[in-house]
Amino acid sequence: SLLPLLLLLVLLLLLLLLLLLLLLQAVVAVSLGQASGSQEQLAAAQQYFRVVGSSASECDTIPGRQAMASCFFLMKLFEDVLVFLNSIRSYFANDDDFNWDYGITLAATSKFRDAEEALRAVRNDKYRSEPTFVSWLARCLIMSGKAAAAWQLYQAAQDTGSPAAAGEEGYGVLQLIANDCYKMGAFYYALKVGCSSLCMVLVGEYYLDCL
Repeated sequence: SLLPLLLLLVLLLLLLLLLLLLLLQAVVAVSLGQASGSQEQLAAAQQYFRVVGSSASECDTIPGRQAMASCFFLMKLFEDVLVFLNSIRSYFANDDDFNWDYGITLAATSKFRDAEEALRAVRNDKYRSEPTFVSWLARCLIMSGKAAAAWQLYQAAQDTGSPAAAGEEGYGVLQLIANDCYKMGAFYYALKVGCSSLCMVLVGEYYLDCL
């Protein structure tokens, strides 16, 4: 009889539908959590990703591994994130979203040269103008001994009118660059950037090269 086989197929389809719904709930929860700063939403997203990623039907699939990477990313367990992203990297060589996450994860585990390479692989201009992107790439450059390149990165962001070089977010990027330059002994650029951030406070969003 085909009835048992059909019932099994229906159950599998229902399970797949349930996992897809959980994945959708996870994505929505992440978006709401990041927008509102709600830790409850982020915790819920983490659990949804874990359920999908650890399920018997998805644990060895690309979506399942992406889900586990997302779960660990929300937990800030970046070494674990790296294990899962490395396992599927070959499928996403030209994917901007993947390279963004992969670059940040590498940087968070102090693999700055590899992180720089991954972040530079991001081609989407909107992504590249984001303050988060500029901050992480600047940090990778500084930690790799390229403080001058980090300063040039900020100048390029300002020349193109990027939000990474304007307002409070631009000030935050400048502060990060100045602090990282100081930590790495790049004192000239620490002073240069620190002076520029002071100028931003004094004269608003207008850039002034003080040194």
